[in-house]
Amino acid sequence: MFEYIDHAGKHALRADGVEFSLKKFLDCKNHYSGNVFLLASGASANDFPVLRYAKFPFVAMNGSILRLLDEQIQPLFYMCFDSRFPLNRPEIAIAGCKSAQHIAMNINSFYEVYSHDHSALTNKSLYLIERVNRYCHGKNISDRRFAWSVRNDSEMISQFSFIRKKVNRIGFSLNVNRGFYSASTIVYAALQLVHTLGFQNVFLIGVDLNKDSGRFYEQNMKSEVSMDKSVKNLSDVLPTKIDLDYDKFILPSFKILSNQFLKRQNYFKVFNLSLNSRLPSTVIPKISLDQLDQLLIQSEPFSRSDRNA
Repeated sequence: MFEYIDHAGKHALRADGVEFSLKKFLDCKNHYSGNVFLLASGASANDFPVLRYAKFPFVAMNGSILRLLDEQIQPLFYMCFDSRFPLNRPEIAIAGCKSAQHIAMNINSFYEVYSHDHSALTNKSLYLIERVNRYCHGKNISDRRFAWSVRNDSEMISQFSFIRKKVNRIGFSLNVNRGFYSASTIVYAALQLVHTLGFQNVFLIGVDLNKDSGRFYEQNMKSEVSMDKSVKNLSDVLPTKIDLDYDKFILPSFKILSNQFLKRQNYFKVFNLSLNSRLPSTVIPKISLDQLDQLLIQSEPFSRSDRNA
């Protein structure tokens, strides 16, 4: 396993005598602006014309990277926080790491990638992303105590309950340098990431949240489609807990994001391009491609500061 090092200005992961330097989200907070696309793995992602919007930054997560590799588009970030994905789909996770400008993973996912390919993280821009109160360093406390401690925190939108445990795990972090709320779906972590980076308009692709329609890359069973032609058989469909988690964590999390943040300010907006998404349009508005094009014409173009992220 990786050892986390945060000492005397050094921020790194170490294993087998090898160190990988980590960057901090604090250093790239509000580094970007404009529009960004978050690419999830729902079936509708297969129909989205990613090449048409290739000039805009993309954030890919887990297996959705295959959609960008198909079109030879380099994502701004590749994300993974469930180590079971690189464990079961190492070729895809490695391809994502090698293709992306920046990589955001938890420590166990980083190690799974490293254990399958020691070169995948070499000379890459690495960010350690962790769930709030699930840190690989320092002391974690109960979810109830943590929720109580951040109830008036300007960077944490959260709920609190003395009675119900799950409520204390629901929230939205405005600064992923301090952690993210998972909502049991990685796209929710990606939303917290791009808010921290400074983007204003976020467009969700493939956020179907529908178990029956599945993941686009498992439907197609595409093989040999990574940057180095190393992605192999995808015929084994990985299990999903969407139906178990939707009512408990996913929908309540998006509702708190919508009601306690999105509807109370004007600088950060989220749109769902999956018209058949399980998420209600009253929570995250759904838009067509024509509406997307109009919003892109009207909105600020993508830009970033002159610092290196």
